[in-house]
Amino acid sequence: MSDIFEKAEQVLADIHAQAPANAAELEAFRIQYLGTKGLIKGLMEEMRSVPNERKRDYGQLMNRLKQEAETKHDSLKEVFEAQAQSAAGSAIDLSAPGEPMPLGSRHPVAVTMNRIIEIFTRMGFSVADGPEIEDDWHNFTAMNTPEDHPARDMQDTFYVVDAPGMLLRTHTSPVQARVMKNRKPPIRIIAPGRVYRNETISTRSHAQFHQVEGLYIDEGVSFADLKQTLLFFAQEMFGAPKIRLRPSFFPFTEPSAEMDIWLGTDTEKNYRLTKGTGWLEILGCGMVDPQVLENCGIDSKKYSGFAFGMGIERQALRLYEIGDIRLLFENDVRFLRQFASAM
Repeated sequence: MSDIFEKAEQVLADIHAQAPANAAELEAFRIQYLGTKGLIKGLMEEMRSVPNERKRDYGQLMNRLKQEAETKHDSLKEVFEAQAQSAAGSAIDLSAPGEPMPLGSRHPVAVTMNRIIEIFTRMGFSVADGPEIEDDWHNFTAMNTPEDHPARDMQDTFYVVDAPGMLLRTHTSPVQARVMKNRKPPIRIIAPGRVYRNETISTRSHAQFHQVEGLYIDEGVSFADLKQTLLFFAQEMFGAPKIRLRPSFFPFTEPSAEMDIWLGTDTEKNYRLTKGTGWLEILGCGMVDPQVLENCGIDSKKYSGFAFGMGIERQALRLYEIGDIRLLFENDVRFLRQFASAM
């Protein structure tokens, strides 16, 4: 019996005497003493041959053996890991230039939108926002476009199957309706955002695009105010020397007009872009129809106003001389990187 205790004491002495010099020797130490076939596990299996009155003493000796071996192993492991990290760190040349981190940039559409917003906010317009999933009343009826109105054929949209009467807005005009219902004149806002129409994708159309509309309502607002506001915008946005307003039709404005800017035909690019006329259409506008004011709870006999709207992608095409609107939606970094310096 004394042989078992003597053997255990010898193993304890050997643990104290061991001095692994590196990680490989430390692993050999672990296998020798703490492994599944190591000395400590073998001594623990001898417990069954120890008399009952000595089992407690023998158990305490086994615990001491295991703790001593684990403590020595863990402490040396930390030392060797720290040495390895230090050696790896010294191999790094801190004076060498780092790897370049590519910087992102804003999308041409976002840049164009921000430019439009900046121009109109300088004229006293505030930015208004609204939901992209709209109800029929705000999107069509409030804008003087009842269900049987032929103008709805020009704005085929996406309806929500599980929510009758709900749809993806076809323009940002619903924002105007919400503002007019909840605010009293004077009102001077622009409404930028995404809109959706079920159109055949071509070089100038897309199922989803961006639009900004403007609205000004107060006493005594005239068509002259509309013209001067848009002339200032055209000069600031495009440097256009003059504008032209052509009669048109929109259900929510009366009278209505399309606005062109003068580019001239002195260059091949402008000649091609304007089809030889020198004029380029950029937006639609008009005086707010009195019925629209009444639909939104505004006295049309006391107040008048004007509204305008434009597609932001179309302005981006003009600003950056892009020939196909689909390029803006393909997210090809090689294409977008061309405009980073202009942003």
